[in-house]
Amino acid sequence: MPVFAYRGLAANGRSVAGVIDADSARAARGKLREIGVFPIDLAEEAGRARGGRSLRSLMPAMRRRIPPTELALMTRQLGALLGAGVQLVEALGALSEQSTRPAVRKMLSQVREAVREGASLADSLTAHPEIFSDLYVGMVRAGEAAGALEAVLERLAEYSERQAEFVAKVRGALTYPIIMMCVGLAIMGFLVSYVVPQIATIFQQQHAALPAMTRMLISLSNFLTGYWWLLLLAIIGLIGGVSAALATRTGRRFYDTWLLKLPYLGPTVVRVICARFARTLATLLASGVQLLPALQAVRRVVTNGLLADAIDQSREEIREGHGMGQTLARSGLFPPLLSEMIKVGERSGELERMLERVADNYEREVENSLRQMTTMIEPLMTLVMAGLILFMMLAVLLPIFQLNQLMQ
Repeated sequence: MPVFAYRGLAANGRSVAGVIDADSARAARGKLREIGVFPIDLAEEAGRARGGRSLRSLMPAMRRRIPPTELALMTRQLGALLGAGVQLVEALGALSEQSTRPAVRKMLSQVREAVREGASLADSLTAHPEIFSDLYVGMVRAGEAAGALEAVLERLAEYSERQAEFVAKVRGALTYPIIMMCVGLAIMGFLVSYVVPQIATIFQQQHAALPAMTRMLISLSNFLTGYWWLLLLAIIGLIGGVSAALATRTGRRFYDTWLLKLPYLGPTVVRVICARFARTLATLLASGVQLLPALQAVRRVVTNGLLADAIDQSREEIREGHGMGQTLARSGLFPPLLSEMIKVGERSGELERMLERVADNYEREVENSLRQMTTMIEPLMTLVMAGLILFMMLAVLLPIFQLNQLMQ
């Protein structure tokens, strides 16, 4: 069905804008008049249709996403409007009018039109998977079924904010080492590819025997300047080969297994996954989702295949009557703290509360681990850079000393 962008006047004289689905421009004008909007400008959006692919669908998904903080704010505002007694269609319209992003404004207008036509909010959100995840839609669906949509939206907002804060801390801890490494590599590349060849020309004109260190540096410089394209092809091939291997089940399983066995990074990855697992599961259970469907939804946020398979196995055993804490402990992949806290929650009937505590604990541990890792990486990278600079200085200065001695 074609989609029309419109500008018009509402019954109270206020200017409104949005998009509407209709079979034709005439039908679109009729639908607008039915909802009390007098259209001033109406134009069909080329390439857009409900259920069809649009020009926007050809863009990378990252360009269509909105920041998690903005999604959390939008979710919280929708919950507040519903809690204040505003109807869902009117609340979506208010959010659409106040949004400063054209893409978000159009998306909210399309969701509002779908709800006005009788679709549920969850079904309307499924048309925008680039913005709303399966987890988000599932929680909204559970909230609508339980008649507690406002409370679920509030929990969703808190969950999105916590996840965004957690990701921001991880990125913030890794930003400085990555910047240092990139700047160091850029400086070394400039020296080796531009400065060293000029110095090497001077040495070669003297026909003097060069130290081994200098010969190594000149050979490296000659390789980088003469065969940089070969190095570039090798890097591209390596990236392509690794990506193709990770796309296979065997390659992905090997990578997931290898990652968990790393001495320091493996336990940190497990803590990150456990924090997301516990936080997401607690949010789903507190929103009224049953345990088995909640575990199926949580599996999508677990990025490691081994841990995801352990969750699937746990779900099957729970269906047979076993406890979740017991089944997760039997896998041997999850930390004892997680399984023990889940057992306590199952016995006391406060599973959501225990999961929240586990998530808080693991998020603090991850933050501390990243802080310790950056504390170790910074001096280590400084020593490495100092060693490389010392190597280059010696490689350049030793021939100069030799030439001075020969001249004397």
